[in-house]
Amino acid sequence: MKLAACIITYNEANRIGACIESVRFCDEIVVVDSHSSDATRDIAARLGARVIERDWPGYRSQKQFATDAAGCDWVLSIDADEVVTPALRTSIEALRAGGFAGARGFSIPRLTEYFGRFLRHGNAWPDRQVRLYDRRVARWSGYEVHEKIVVDGAVGRLDAPLEHHAYRSLDDQLARLDRYTSLMAAQMHAAGRRAGLAQVLVNPAWRMFRGLIIKRGVLDGWRGWMFHIAEAGYVRRKYLRLWAHSRGAGN
Repeated sequence: MKLAACIITYNEANRIGACIESVRFCDEIVVVDSHSSDATRDIAARLGARVIERDWPGYRSQKQFATDAAGCDWVLSIDADEVVTPALRTSIEALRAGGFAGARGFSIPRLTEYFGRFLRHGNAWPDRQVRLYDRRVARWSGYEVHEKIVVDGAVGRLDAPLEHHAYRSLDDQLARLDRYTSLMAAQMHAAGRRAGLAQVLVNPAWRMFRGLIIKRGVLDGWRGWMFHIAEAGYVRRKYLRLWAHSRGAGN
């Protein structure tokens, strides 16, 4: 049973190498790049990936294109800032040797590195996502941001984690989250979603309380606090923008 790794990229020259090296056990590596201005495409090609350059339509659409471009029925979707751990590789290779029997997709926990340490509690863990799937019965769904795989069939669970090296700096995190809030609010409004002031005020507080207290994010120390404060800010800005859209003030 053959397996393709699919990666979407944009200006990931300093991270794409580690990502590709971690998926060399796959039979094919497909990189879909949205016109990087750095050496991302050259590095990926040099490491043996099949590189396709394509305009950026959004995360969901680009990942679906990469999935469709693969030459294998089974796909491992991985972001450029992620790395397959040795333990995860062992689990995937064992599944492949058995023909991926028992399921049509598999969810994988993500272990997020945050300023020098991995977050092992709170909203950041285990952050399970379906990343290994039979593309014949799976499709990328949801919004263009926070996209997800929907599988027609049974979904199994892997325990070994995928490493996620998400943010280069706090400024990078805050800028990215702010960009996501703008995209999410616009798409939610277009889909008919509306927000009241209660969501603007209550949802961020609940997200932080759930992550820090209920899911014990405080055990990650100052990193846990900073991560959840930034996340609560994301939730607040998302619903504030959706509330503004509802009143014609979203732009």
